[in-house]
Amino acid sequence: MKLIKFSLAVVLAFSVVSCSVDSPEAAPSDLNLKITTVKTKPIEAETLKLINDYRTSKGLNTLGSMTLIKSVAETHTEYMVQLDEVNHDNFYQRSSYLKENAGAIKVSENVAYGYTSSESLVNAWINSDSHRATIEGDFNYFEISAEQNSEGKWYYTNMFIKK
Repeated sequence: MKLIKFSLAVVLAFSVVSCSVDSPEAAPSDLNLKITTVKTKPIEAETLKLINDYRTSKGLNTLGSMTLIKSVAETHTEYMVQLDEVNHDNFYQRSSYLKENAGAIKVSENVAYGYTSSESLVNAWINSDSHRATIEGDFNYFEISAEQNSEGKWYYTNMFIKK
């Protein structure tokens, strides 16, 4: 039983991937951002609500939504689904795009995979120091994209900006 609990803890630890903040060190060579209006899924709306509820409980401002952030997050989530790998690849380019086109002065993101509910996803991020720091950060807009791969495994990109 202890081995099962330990194995589960290891899986959960690897399911929450570190957050990313602005850094030019990993500038991508090419990124095709697909800017579209994307319909919000129930799991996405609930995740945003839970994050704003958490921020409110900590005395922080709630965050607004922005279609452009949603489109950029969607592009990255689709990329992760295609690779079947959670990552922050091309973050610098996404950040630069939001600075140039959304007026952002600061950009960050949290990514994850495997969580089947918004509650488990947000709880995992809050229980991780780096993800919690992003959620509690000095931002005023955010969005999330959630997509399932062919096996039904969820991938998430949660982007935050300060204007």
